Amino acid sequence: MTSEEYLRQATRLDEKINSDLEELAWLRAMAGSVHSSVPRDRVQTDRRGEAPFVRSVEKILALEEKLDREIDRLVDLREQIREVIDAVQNRDERMVLHCRYIKGMSWDQTALKLCAAKRTV
Repeated sequence: MTSEEYLRQATRLDEKINSDLEELAWLRAMAGSVHSSVPRDRVQTDRRGEAPFVRSVEKILALEEKLDREIDRLVDLREQIREVIDAVQNRDERMVLHCRYIKGMSWDQTALKLCAAKRTV
């Protein structure tokens, strides 16, 4: 694994978490919608004797547990990356790496921020 691949792990994991959050929102919306044409006094069940929404709730709970694990992993990974970046001797290089890989700024945003900061120093 290259240095850049190591540093980009947190960005990739953050993107994955955001994708999973979108999926979770979609699952919740689908679980909350009513798609039944049966009379209200009768609950339709599947072959296992469960109401249809039970499967949706199970999927939501499983995805929430997965997200909790991913978020914990992201927090740990960001701390490790922060420690590696803090060990860089050159202050300017450390600032560039911090902006890019901790704050998630683009290279253009990083350049603008650091050039503006240099002008004020």
